[in-house]
Amino acid sequence: MEDAHMTSQTTFYFSQFAGKLFYDPTGETLGRINDFLIDVRAWSSESHEPQRPRVLAISMKQGKEHKTCEFLNFEIRKYKGKQQLICRELKEHNTENLQNCIWLKENILDKQIVDLEGRKLVRVNDVRMVMIPSGTYALAVDVGIEGLLRRLGVLTPISRFVESFGLSLPDKMILWDDIEAVDFSNSSIKLSKASSKLNTLHPSDLADIIEDLDKASRAYVFSTLDEEKAADVLEELEPEVQAHIVESLPVEMVADVLELMPADEVADLIDELGVKKAEEILNEMEDESSKEVRELLEYPDKVVGSIMTTDYMTFTPELTVEETFRALRKEKPEPSYIYSIFVVDKKDKLISSIPLGELVISDPLLTLGQIMKPDPIMVYDDDDLDTLAEIVSKYNLLAVPVINRSQELEGVVVIEDIVEDLLDKRKTK
Repeated sequence: MEDAHMTSQTTFYFSQFAGKLFYDPTGETLGRINDFLIDVRAWSSESHEPQRPRVLAISMKQGKEHKTCEFLNFEIRKYKGKQQLICRELKEHNTENLQNCIWLKENILDKQIVDLEGRKLVRVNDVRMVMIPSGTYALAVDVGIEGLLRRLGVLTPISRFVESFGLSLPDKMILWDDIEAVDFSNSSIKLSKASSKLNTLHPSDLADIIEDLDKASRAYVFSTLDEEKAADVLEELEPEVQAHIVESLPVEMVADVLELMPADEVADLIDELGVKKAEEILNEMEDESSKEVRELLEYPDKVVGSIMTTDYMTFTPELTVEETFRALRKEKPEPSYIYSIFVVDKKDKLISSIPLGELVISDPLLTLGQIMKPDPIMVYDDDDLDTLAEIVSKYNLLAVPVINRSQELEGVVVIEDIVEDLLDKRKTK
C-alpha cells in the first residue's frame, strides 16, 4: 500500500468508517465495519487527562459472515489523502459478557441524550473519537448540522457552497463527560444510581427533560436516580407524567420515593391513580407516612385541608429562641416549610405563629412566649379554598396555619401551594 503512514494521535468520526471497508497492512480487504463497541466505564491514558469510554471492538461483515473483532490491533493510516482502517491481526472478541459495553450505532447514534451543560435533550448525529498509543477513546458527540451532513456524505460540497457566501456551518460538539445517554432501555447496560450523571442536574431541569422523553425512557431514566433526587424530581413533574412513572415502576421503589415527599404532594399524586394502584402503594409505604396521606385524601378537593401539608414543627412557649434554632438545625426541615414556626399548648392547640424573620432578630435568651403575639391568623381545615388568597394578600403571609374545629393544629398551607392552586383554576377557566 503506497503513501501509507500513521500519526501518534489521530481523531476521526464514527461516520468515516461505519459501513466502510477495512484492510490488512498489504491493502487486502478484510471486511466491512458495521459498528464500534465501547466500554462506558471510565478509562484514561494519563492520570491528569479526562476519563473517556474506550473502544473495545468492532462488529464487521466478512462475506456473509458477521463477526465481532478486537480493536486493539487496528490503526488508522492515510492513503491518497484519505483515512483508512488497517488491522494487523484479526482476532475475535468475546461477546459473552457485555455488561458495561454499548454499541455506538445501536445505542447512541440518532438517539436522544442529555446535554448536562445545556440541561436539555439533544439528538446524536455523529461521534468523535481519538486513537492514541494507549488505545482508542470516544471524545465527544456531534449534535450539530455538520454531523448530519457528514453522515450523509455531503459535508464537503455543502461547506464549500456555504463558504462561497462568506458563511460557515455551525458545529456543536458535546464532550463525553457532559452527556448522559437515556436510550439504553433495549441494551444490556444499566446505569447505576450512584454513577448516573443525571443526579447532578437541578430537579426542575431534570423534570423538563423527563417530560420530553418517550414513555419507555421516562421510567427508565427516573429509575437511575437516587431516591432523594427522584423524590424532588417527581414533585416537579406534570400530573400525567407523575402517574405514568408511578404506574410503570415496581410498587416497592415507588413507595420508598414517596416516603421522602411531603404528604400533601403524595396525596395529590395518589389521587390521580386508579383505586387498586393507589391502595397497593399506600399499603407498601410505612404506616406513619401512609396514615398522613390517607387523612389528606379524605378532604374534599375544594377545602383548605386538601392542599395543606402536614410537614411542620411545633414548639412550646417555654422554649428559648436559641433552643428553637437548635431544634430546627437538628431536624433539618425543608426550607419551604419553615416560613413561620408554630407555638402550641400541651393539648396541641395553636397559640401563636412566629415568622422566621422575627425569630432571627430576637434575643436568643428570650422565650417564645415572650416574643409571640396572641390571636394568630389561621384558617380551618374545612374552610373553602377561596378564603386563602384573600387572607394571604391582606396579611402578607408566606404560610398559614390550619386548625380543626377543636383549635388543634392540623397542618400548614405555604404560599407555593396557594399560587399553584390559583394557577390551576386559571388553566381550567
